[in-house]
Amino acid sequence: MQELVVISGKGGTGKTTLLAAFASLAHNKVLCDADVDAADLHLILDPKIRQRHDFQSGHTAEINPEACTRCGLCRELCRFDAIGENFQVDPISCEGCGVCYYFCPENAIAFPLNTCGEWYVSDTRFGPMAHARLGIAEENSGKLVTLIRQQGKERAQRDGLDLLLTDGPPGVGCPVIASLGGATAVLIVAEPSVSGLHDMERVAQLAAGFNIPAMVCINKFDINPEQGKAIEAYAEKKNIAVMGRIPFDPMFTKAMVMGKTLFEYNGRSEGSDAVRSIWEKVAQRLDDMERKNSQ
Repeated sequence: MQELVVISGKGGTGKTTLLAAFASLAHNKVLCDADVDAADLHLILDPKIRQRHDFQSGHTAEINPEACTRCGLCRELCRFDAIGENFQVDPISCEGCGVCYYFCPENAIAFPLNTCGEWYVSDTRFGPMAHARLGIAEENSGKLVTLIRQQGKERAQRDGLDLLLTDGPPGVGCPVIASLGGATAVLIVAEPSVSGLHDMERVAQLAAGFNIPAMVCINKFDINPEQGKAIEAYAEKKNIAVMGRIPFDPMFTKAMVMGKTLFEYNGRSEGSDAVRSIWEKVAQRLDDMERKNSQ
């Protein structure tokens, strides 16, 4: 089984819309929305949830007011000033280190596991999908990304499917790192701007650190062709395969408003032709990697 992760150096470059379009074209695949902090692939694919599970990770201290003698030791030991004068724990400030729990002389502090969100395995009109929803202001999104990818792989193996299409998180932080390990290849979606080039450089360096083959495509290329060419020049210098250019096309937005992929809404637009060409190149490159690895 192969995994293609679509990523970008920042949000708003169009990676989710592009991956949804790929879902219309690819065969024998499982879809995975690893952008758990701001998941939105479900808005286009309208998944029917078959499995729903709590995501639990990390701990937050809780003080039992009846058992607490207010000796103040917990407040002295807390490095994050998470315990107020009323001896209640601020769950946002608490980092779950457990010092107060382990050293409380009255055993008045509990240390339960946090429920941070939910994860799902669903069916869509384009095949099975693993996705999640991280709670507001919750952490450990990297762990949830790893869990979602694992669920996608297990579903692919169970159903005999040979491709996992993963919508990765934006940026270069922990969730992105969690989305890259063990991937077959990454497709970087870049936008033609000065900041877009910088963002693409950062995420390309991250992929190189994992020794994962990188490809790049440039969305809305015609808005700033000079910067688009600069991105292509950087990619050529770093041996990153350029898959193509996507022009600005209002059909992308119109399709999203209707809850459809680009090809469901209008498969004959200029943008559709560009995306179809990019997918054919990406699929061919994945096939070449598979043949090379099997030799």
